[in-house]
Amino acid sequence: MSQKDFYASYIKTYIERDIRKLTQVADETQFIQFITVAASRTSQLVNYGDMARECGISEVTAKKWLLLLVTSGLVYLLRPYSANVEKRVVKTPKLYFMDTGLAAYLTRWASPEVMQSGAMVGAFFETYVVGEIIKSFANNGEDAPIYFYRDKDKVEIDLLIEENNTLYPVEIKKTASPNSEDAKNLYITSRIKNVQIGQNVILCNTDKVVSVQKGDVTALAIPLEFV
Repeated sequence: MSQKDFYASYIKTYIERDIRKLTQVADETQFIQFITVAASRTSQLVNYGDMARECGISEVTAKKWLLLLVTSGLVYLLRPYSANVEKRVVKTPKLYFMDTGLAAYLTRWASPEVMQSGAMVGAFFETYVVGEIIKSFANNGEDAPIYFYRDKDKVEIDLLIEENNTLYPVEIKKTASPNSEDAKNLYITSRIKNVQIGQNVILCNTDKVVSVQKGDVTALAIPLEFV
């Protein structure tokens, strides 16, 4: 079975088995279109209005359908970190499609080689890394204690992993040669109060651990195999 046939069968089975058990979807073709829209927005802030308009459905339906995707494990909503921060931060979650292969199929990337030069390559890379981190916690029977940071000035850190009252900032970069620009937003953690800040990390395609400096901030760039 080709990868294309596999994912076509997967979607058909998903609709017939999982979705029909959870609820009734009046227009299954429109629902598949909604799944495709969700896949195209992986690693982006959720915007129910835009998703609804793109599919020709109400915003209420878009919220209901996205909840179905979350409940069935197809989508993960990453919450923003909002505790102990000095600046106003966004309250909207980010959407991550949990199967990057399925997301690529739905958004019609014909092959990994084509995707490598495509506009969504960074989004897919980030999606893959976030998914692997979530799965690593799940394999230990834990919910992933992860957040992202984004304030009103659009300063963003891809992940904040919280353990034992310590936040570990993580930037996700699709590069084999990390540099100071990849650590440029990590300074913002100094504005998070009443919590310890752990080692700054840049997860990327480097083949060895290297230290990256940006001003007073030091980060360790580490290979994905460490995830």
